[in-house]
Amino acid sequence: MRNVYGIIMAGGGGTRFWPLSREKAPKQLLNLSGKDVMVKETATRLARITPYENLYLVTNCVQAAAVEAALQGKIAADRILREPSAHNTAACIGLAAVTILKTRGDGVLVVAPADAYIRDEAEYARVLRLAVKKAEETGCPVTVGITPTFPATGYGYIRMGEAEGEFRRVLKFVEKPNEERAEEFLKSGDFVWNSGIFVWKASVVLDKFRVLLPDIYEALMGIERAVGTPQEKDAVAAAYAGMRSISVDNGILEHCDDTLVIPAEFGWSDVGSWDMLGAIREADGEGNVTVGDTLLLDCKDTTAYSSGRLVAALGVEGLVIVETADAVLVCPKDRAQEVKKIAESLRADGREELL
Repeated sequence: MRNVYGIIMAGGGGTRFWPLSREKAPKQLLNLSGKDVMVKETATRLARITPYENLYLVTNCVQAAAVEAALQGKIAADRILREPSAHNTAACIGLAAVTILKTRGDGVLVVAPADAYIRDEAEYARVLRLAVKKAEETGCPVTVGITPTFPATGYGYIRMGEAEGEFRRVLKFVEKPNEERAEEFLKSGDFVWNSGIFVWKASVVLDKFRVLLPDIYEALMGIERAVGTPQEKDAVAAAYAGMRSISVDNGILEHCDDTLVIPAEFGWSDVGSWDMLGAIREADGEGNVTVGDTLLLDCKDTTAYSSGRLVAALGVEGLVIVETADAVLVCPKDRAQEVKKIAESLRADGREELL
């Protein structure tokens, strides 16, 4: 089997990057690295593994037009799959799997989030090729784990078991830990960060759904029957209307005794919140990270982002300050993970124009 398909998951809202990230222009459509928008960078990286004509992207209807424009034709319009509503990664991957099986036949799916930063793209490609080969030869689901470099509390973890060459058995997926547990994970050497990158055959994906998530499998079969017909859009809407929301990690992979992980180091960061901007932007001698028109005097460990107007700060430490045309965010850097609460509060107050 030499059919390899790249699947980009691009349906997230990126609310921890509010006010820059919005529903119609979420994090994956931002140029945080200073090079290109994140979704386009992801497509370019996956094209090292398989040709552009084998790339698919799953997003939601609200973001689809903006995503298509950002990709500038790198992924054909008919391979941008639209979800009517967000139902987490299980639904997203299932939709891609049934579509590819119906239209292209079986193959290995390389599933990656649209909004991760990768420093060493050559090593990234090498690791993914190894994962593709393993998934192709064994039929096992494979995920990529990132060797941790600090006790991160903003990432999920994978607990690893016995080694099989460069791969190890997955024992458990662990949600974001507190600082004490993260320290323990780092010291043990048996934990890696969960990158959200999954490699497995399309046929294996659906077989796992059939056994472990039969309700979602039945919904996906309703879509499968309509793929390529005028009824496809309506079938997707009907299937999603009653579908539960669950991640593929929790719904499938942690219940499989054959899931493998390959530990890797290629300068990965999910840049999930403002405090992580330093992973892709160089800090000054005082630990400050700045983008745009900024002026920081006697400041330390502060992130300042300007989209237009000058952002000036004097004598502050450990803050995040973000300016956009219609909003300003100020919060302690160690609470950057909680910025999504602001978006939730705005929604509750009916201030949809700011979301």
